[in-house]
Amino acid sequence: MPLSIMPLAELREKIDAVDAQILQLINQRARYAEEVAKTKLALGENGSFYRPDRESLVLRRIQNLNTGPLSDETAMRFFRELMSACLALEKPLEIAFLGPEGTFTQQATFKHFGHAVKTIPVANISGVFNTVESGCCAFGVVPIENSTEGVISQTLDCLLTSTLQICGEVKIRVQQNLLTHVTELNEITDVYSHAQSLAQCRQWLEVNLPNARQTPVSSNAEAARLIKDNPKSAAIAGIVAAAIYELPILATNIEDNSNNTTRFIIIGNQIAAPTGYDKTTLVVSTDNQAGALYRMLEPFATAGVDMLSIESRPSQQGLWDYVFFIDIWGHSDSEQVAHALSEFKTKVSMFKYLGSYPQAVF
Repeated sequence: MPLSIMPLAELREKIDAVDAQILQLINQRARYAEEVAKTKLALGENGSFYRPDRESLVLRRIQNLNTGPLSDETAMRFFRELMSACLALEKPLEIAFLGPEGTFTQQATFKHFGHAVKTIPVANISGVFNTVESGCCAFGVVPIENSTEGVISQTLDCLLTSTLQICGEVKIRVQQNLLTHVTELNEITDVYSHAQSLAQCRQWLEVNLPNARQTPVSSNAEAARLIKDNPKSAAIAGIVAAAIYELPILATNIEDNSNNTTRFIIIGNQIAAPTGYDKTTLVVSTDNQAGALYRMLEPFATAGVDMLSIESRPSQQGLWDYVFFIDIWGHSDSEQVAHALSEFKTKVSMFKYLGSYPQAVF
């Protein structure tokens, strides 16, 4: 045996010793988290102890400290779960999400908050907003845009009228799978999924299931539930739904675009402090005059504030009356953004601030 190779028994002893140290440190961190809760209560805080800005900064610090061999994403996922468990010691969170169990929205919820939260499935996007507004849940998670199919109109419409703010975001790489009890594609007569997922797999379906009926339903997880006892049908859904409803996966990664990603937002009453890696979302309207849009956006260019996106939606107030949802880099409390917004407000007929929040870390 070469001298440079350590005996297996000795390696295992070292691993056991490190595991003991890790466990001791994890519990020490948990005790500090309990002390944080006591301090917050003593200072009069009785709401949610979750702080999106603090957690974002912790994860970014872990990313900067990581030297491998674990990837940055693996290290951050580990600490995400550790923070989730510690937060549950302080005060467990209840999170509303677009259900039923097994949706990509639930997957996004666990990615953002960790698994030590109680997830509450809600039947539709407006219901998620209502659940948080009523105080039944501290936060909600809803999809807002997909890289292939664009914005989720219902989410934008709810943001227009809701009193809630956006206090975080999370992105999920959408990997679509064909779930079914059959073993051959030509046996499938019907395919169920959310309309967005059917659209994301359009080319694959045309080539592989040209004769199958396509039926849109409220969610991918609902599609999985519907076909659980139907031997000739299939559902397009994620691996979480496959596990929950005990459905075999006949084909994996059937989405037409391999970079297909959905962005979700965290909604609540929490106000996130600046982190240096923030976004701000607004909804505005302007007079229907030549050059109005140019004049409205000019303060951003003058102040050097990057605009990430702009999306128009019917205002629901009048025929052919539109509002604009705008994402910009930076926090509203930063001097640069605050100056731009001060000038920006004078250029619009309606202005609604939807929140400043940390951009997705991983």
